[in-house]
Amino acid sequence: MSLHDNSEPSLRIPPWLRVKIPCNTTYTATRNLVGDLKLNTVCQSAKCPNMFECFSSRTATFLILGNACTRNCAFCNIGRAATVPPDPDEPARVADAARQLELRHAVITSVTRDDLEDGGAAHFARTIEAVRTALPQCTIEVLIPDFQGSLPALQAVMRAAPDIINHNVETSPAHYTRIRPQADYAQSLHLLERVKAAGFRSKSGLMVGLGETDEEVRGVLDDLAAIRCDIVTIGQYMRPSRSHPPVQRYVHPDIFEEYAEYGRQKGIAHMFSAPLVRSSYNAAMFA
Repeated sequence: MSLHDNSEPSLRIPPWLRVKIPCNTTYTATRNLVGDLKLNTVCQSAKCPNMFECFSSRTATFLILGNACTRNCAFCNIGRAATVPPDPDEPARVADAARQLELRHAVITSVTRDDLEDGGAAHFARTIEAVRTALPQCTIEVLIPDFQGSLPALQAVMRAAPDIINHNVETSPAHYTRIRPQADYAQSLHLLERVKAAGFRSKSGLMVGLGETDEEVRGVLDDLAAIRCDIVTIGQYMRPSRSHPPVQRYVHPDIFEEYAEYGRQKGIAHMFSAPLVRSSYNAAMFA
């Protein structure tokens, strides 16, 4: 039997979530470049609905440290599997891809690697340094795991001086046990607080449609505003497969705009809230 109860009927996908799939030479070239350099992207691994648009615009979010995660978050399409040691050549290949794509803003994320002593922080730092060497004018954003609350691991990333440090809270705390069982909401907030205190631009994001209420969404925004988070993204949870939790509700675009207005009123400088928003979608807008 599946981990999740999928016996209930699926909700009908509303028109605002129907994505046209372009097919052009730029999309193919970006996909081929990533494949030729043996790189993973979260666009492909997470089945992001914006992949075709982003690849067609010569951009991608690089997924480092392999394609196997040590956690089992219910919403994620990246599964648990045997992990491999960090590839020492990967930072150079990411930098090469960023150079060939002529990126003005590079986004680097990873699977969670609780099996590594530093959670992969040193590998993040090497990748940041490689991209900066290859593209000195490119701004760099990292979307990092929680490093199990390790301050030295976080400091290793901060010493590499990315322009934006992102860590997603993903959902409201009431749903962590079901959706994000190996994470801790307070720990994630503390990481973001440390990022801000160190003088970096902080960013976080969450999904809706996992069973949360609008009041709970506003509560998360209250918490992020309280730690002076600079940028917050909110998007619609889309079920990657039938083995993942069903969508509990499709939130109307007007409600997403209400979330954005609420966040701005609370003092969050940049709110990016819409059904197809993902953590790194149009990230260069805030760089």
